[in-house]
Amino acid sequence: IYSSTVEQVATGFRWAEGPVYFPKGGYLLFSDIPNNRIMKFDEATGKTTVYRDKANYANGNARDRQGRLVTCEHSVTRRVTRTEHNGKITVLADSFEGKRLNAPNDIVVKSDDTIWFTDPEYGLKTNPETKRKEGKEQPGNFVYRHDPRTGRTTAVARDFDQPNGLAFSPDERRLYVADSGKPRHIRVFDVAADGTLAGGTVFCAIDKGGPDGIRVDATGRVWSSTGDGVQVFGTDGRRVGRILLPEAAANLCFGGEDGRTLFMTARTSLYSVRTAVGGAGR
Repeated sequence: IYSSTVEQVATGFRWAEGPVYFPKGGYLLFSDIPNNRIMKFDEATGKTTVYRDKANYANGNARDRQGRLVTCEHSVTRRVTRTEHNGKITVLADSFEGKRLNAPNDIVVKSDDTIWFTDPEYGLKTNPETKRKEGKEQPGNFVYRHDPRTGRTTAVARDFDQPNGLAFSPDERRLYVADSGKPRHIRVFDVAADGTLAGGTVFCAIDKGGPDGIRVDATGRVWSSTGDGVQVFGTDGRRVGRILLPEAAANLCFGGEDGRTLFMTARTSLYSVRTAVGGAGR
């Protein structure tokens, strides 16, 4: 699955999260949550710089089909935003059924431009600016689908403890969602043409820590960040590989010029490794 040594490409962060690669430009963006910033790693120069300060405690990030950054701001603002090509920030979702979202965590964009994100409670623990616990308004921790054309946000799954990472299969007929709460497993849903979900059976369980960010490669295998690094699962849910890291991984994404570099955000560092296969839906 991978054939080279893991490389630490950047370090000095407090909690690195939400990596997303931009082929046009050859750079990776990722969150440094406690430091309230989004970082930029330039693959050509190997340098890491601050892309956005005061990033509203950004967590998960993704790239939409128009090459724009979409972000989960998981604390204080508690919303999902899109950064336009001119730098303007558009709020896509900050409430559901008239109540504030919990703490948007991770995010993925489907080929029909719909935006799917998870909303656990982690960002509600303490508001880093007021130092007070935030009030929860939603009755649960849901998985959402947002249609930017209509502006409508729909709860597509309501029975999670702490929904976290999410990723589509290569044909987008299945959606994998990690539950990093008590279950510590990944579930798989069937995706209907109208955007509704069915099923939701347990796909696999994580044996070291819990699943956080997840990705699917071009062959349909599921890659999950875990307490010991990254674990890889075949389409049947059986573990087929591990990438061990010196610190717990929080998230991951495929990138590089050919899509076959796996970037992994861990507690304090950004790591990379070359892989034999690229990610789904580049």
